[in-house]
Amino acid sequence: MSDPTQALPTMPSSAPDAPDPMAVALGNASLLGVGYLMLRRRGLALAAVAGTAGLVSGLVTTASPSYEVAVLLWWAAVVVHGWFLARGGGGRVAVRRQRRQRLVALGITLPLLLAVGLLRFDAFRIGRSVTEARESGDCARVLNAQDSVWFGHRVADAPSTARGDEAVAACDRLRTAGAELGTALTGDTEALADGFGTLASVLAEDGNKKTVEATLNGFLGRLPAKDPCDTAAVTDWLRDRGRSHDVLDRAADTAALTAPAALAGCGDDLLADDSWEEARTYYDRLLDQYPGSDLADRARKGARKATLSIELANVSNLLSGETGTQPEYCANPAKYSGAKPMGKGTNPALFYAFDEDGTASGYPKQFPGSWKADDAADAVLVVCMGEDTFGDSVETCPYRSESSGAVGYVSFHKIEIPVKVYELRTGRLVADRKIQISGTSCPATIYTAESTVSMYVDASKSDVWSAFRPLVVR
Repeated sequence: MSDPTQALPTMPSSAPDAPDPMAVALGNASLLGVGYLMLRRRGLALAAVAGTAGLVSGLVTTASPSYEVAVLLWWAAVVVHGWFLARGGGGRVAVRRQRRQRLVALGITLPLLLAVGLLRFDAFRIGRSVTEARESGDCARVLNAQDSVWFGHRVADAPSTARGDEAVAACDRLRTAGAELGTALTGDTEALADGFGTLASVLAEDGNKKTVEATLNGFLGRLPAKDPCDTAAVTDWLRDRGRSHDVLDRAADTAALTAPAALAGCGDDLLADDSWEEARTYYDRLLDQYPGSDLADRARKGARKATLSIELANVSNLLSGETGTQPEYCANPAKYSGAKPMGKGTNPALFYAFDEDGTASGYPKQFPGSWKADDAADAVLVVCMGEDTFGDSVETCPYRSESSGAVGYVSFHKIEIPVKVYELRTGRLVADRKIQISGTSCPATIYTAESTVSMYVDASKSDVWSAFRPLVVR
């Protein structure tokens, strides 16, 4: 009788090192080539690690979603490839060995996948914090949230962290814009243009409206600047900027509220510094641009005061001629609107008179003080007097020379003086005539050359007053 055990079929023995396909697939799911190492395929393991490193590097560098898709496809490819390589090796694996291989693969892959998942979740949380801070216009919170991002977050969720980086970059640019706008508060309109250019470029990128608005509000909240002229320079630029139909247009509205006080204040400061032309320019701008402002009356008064100061300075300059000559005013009169109009009674005047030799005439010294103004600010009239000439003949008398005994005749004449009288308020010529001063004639004795045939009468102070009174007293 034959041995029954010899009739039983024999089981094919498994290769002692044959890996489990599931374990290989799980090992390759780590993207570190662990499954290939189980198969003792070191070249493939190195290739897998190199491929993973290249894709991760590209993902972190570009943060492109296409790289995320490429990583997923690469992950699926090495998992499937490892599975089929293990199945093609033949043989079966004992259950105990199978379990051990799977546990080893899971022990490597699962922590990695779990870490990636947790990092991705944390990156999502950080990204949400950045977004919330951005939407509330709080760049400080944006920077604080993004500061917690590290390389692991960038590997696990590169697009999300990249969006955070973009938010930080936008905030950095806004910080630069804020510095430029701060410089603009000194009246630097170039810095103002640079600042608004930066704001506009950041605003053009999605998601930055609130942070741009916060930066703009910070700048507008610092208006007016300490110096009203600096403020006026800023508000003028903002007014002329033109509409961009976005949040930046709010600057023009703020400028409209701030500009009148700035223009008036700058005008006042310049007026106090005797910069009358510039002061009047600022007052006029206020009246032209904001005629309904509560400060319009103040501007009108300031402009009037500046105009009067300009006119007075011009008149004073025309009246300050070189010594011994008639002032330029006598040939080219100008008005001083602040002067009193010529009227009844005494009109104080400025008198300018010079003899042939350039010395000042003595007539004004004889005038009463009420006739004479101290300066252009107090004057009503300007009287320009020419040289003395012989006027009408009064009397002719004979005189005997003590030296020769000869008798000669001397004709006595009134003193004739050409005068021009200007009303200072208008610069108008109100009188252009020759006056004659009377006086006594034919004294008993005269002291002159024998050849003298004409002499002036001897005018008293009352005679001088009588001649000039009609010019200044109405």
